[in-house]
Amino acid sequence: MKKVAIIGVGQSKFVRSYQGSIRELAFEGFKDAIGDAGVKPADIDASVVCSAPEYDKQRSPSGIFAEYLGLNPGPTFYVETLCSSSSTGLKLAYSLVASGLHDVVAVLGFQKMSEISSAESQERMGRGADIQWESPFGTMMPAYYAMYAQAHMDTYGTTHEDLAAIRVKAATYGQLNEMAVYRKPVNMEDFTDKESRMRYPVASPLRVGDCCANADGSSCLIVASEERAKAFSAKPVWIRGLGAASASVNLTGRDLFTGLAVAKQAAEQAYAMAGVTAQDIDVAEVHDCFTIAEMMAYENLGFAKPGEGRELIQNKETYKEGKIPVNVDGGLLSKGHPIGATGGSQIRTIVLQLRGEAGDIQVPDPEIGLVHNIGGVGIYGNVTILGR
Repeated sequence: MKKVAIIGVGQSKFVRSYQGSIRELAFEGFKDAIGDAGVKPADIDASVVCSAPEYDKQRSPSGIFAEYLGLNPGPTFYVETLCSSSSTGLKLAYSLVASGLHDVVAVLGFQKMSEISSAESQERMGRGADIQWESPFGTMMPAYYAMYAQAHMDTYGTTHEDLAAIRVKAATYGQLNEMAVYRKPVNMEDFTDKESRMRYPVASPLRVGDCCANADGSSCLIVASEERAKAFSAKPVWIRGLGAASASVNLTGRDLFTGLAVAKQAAEQAYAMAGVTAQDIDVAEVHDCFTIAEMMAYENLGFAKPGEGRELIQNKETYKEGKIPVNVDGGLLSKGHPIGATGGSQIRTIVLQLRGEAGDIQVPDPEIGLVHNIGGVGIYGNVTILGR
């Protein structure tokens, strides 16, 4: 198998309501990525478009984007694994390049969630569950993750304060991220202040401050073979490990509720492929759609033993200066969550970190970075390990 690198990254600003078309939204991330890579559309052999189609008004957006971005007549592919779509897209691009079928592939993730109403969005999220056996009972994303939070609290003594500390960290770095939706400070008192929305209940024990919000946005990665990477880029970032797993859609088919089995399984695969362990990771991006999701990620990825993730956040070990910096771009909790673009945005952050180009959120001299991207309530799990 050939070595494969990421040579360009880009994303749009994540916003609550993007005023242009999905073509224009996609172009923003694409423009940044090809500029970063120093390539032209004619240099790209193939493209992979990633989104959750139930939110899209446009059927088969991959064809629309290939035309608009000047990528015809190259082949274009469409990938969907809910919130992990664009990290799944990276795995497809890696396979296309490593196999020798293509030399340069663009992975474009997007979502314009404001095209539909909040009520319609919630209904579609409910349909991420099994429409025959679970979603008719009114299951929603916050309620699912609330069950995991309750189990974690009951089993390990995790507290509301532990979860709030994760949101405080996210806001600390979200203020520094010009691409993020939410750039206001959050402190622990906001979760007890009667005037603060952060304390409002959503699904016990989760509160408003424990939840990320929908957003519109795009992200783009330019993936290349070793030969093309060295020709185009002075700082290629190499794809060292890829792991992916799936789990029962119905929660009745699961036996773990203090973590996500797909994250553990995908991490084991990625570590093995990269020849590293959790202790070798210098910086990480994890899928913090809810504060409990980040807490579970600490443990599922091996940064902490089960039940000891709370100690990492209490001791600020996941801050930029800590033992294992996590989500120092603000994570989904600050950036927002444009479903198809999220994984690509996480990967962009790690690429910039490894190139030493992350600005105010730069971790000192990282060599190996990890991205943890989850689809649905642990239905799909991808872990990607990148290195200089």
